[in-house]
Amino acid sequence: MTKTIVTIDDSPSVRQMVSATLTRAGYRVIEAADGEDALAKLQGERPNAILTDQNMPKMDGLTFIRTYRARPEALGVPIVFISTETRDDLKQQAKAAGAMGWMVKPFDQQQLLNVVKKVAG
Repeated sequence: MTKTIVTIDDSPSVRQMVSATLTRAGYRVIEAADGEDALAKLQGERPNAILTDQNMPKMDGLTFIRTYRARPEALGVPIVFISTETRDDLKQQAKAAGAMGWMVKPFDQQQLLNVVKKVAG
């Protein structure tokens, strides 16, 4: 069964790199431009993992995580926070909101695959 990964980032080039890398590895990828877009695209979906950026125009990553985690279908869905920021307070906020991991941009394709395989299988 194909595993589904949601990638949320306002940068089209980052979404394209993540999507191409994961699709080549056999994953189905749903792309979203921000938290609002992701919440709409997650209606009726139960992804195997979500990768979300922090800084996005309409809804940032922390707000997305908190909003998504309030939904019953979010239970057990791993969320990895992706950011250029490395602040400890932001990491703690992401963890408290329900993120299970953190990945710092820029990252390479192998790092991405390693993280996704670890959280989604």
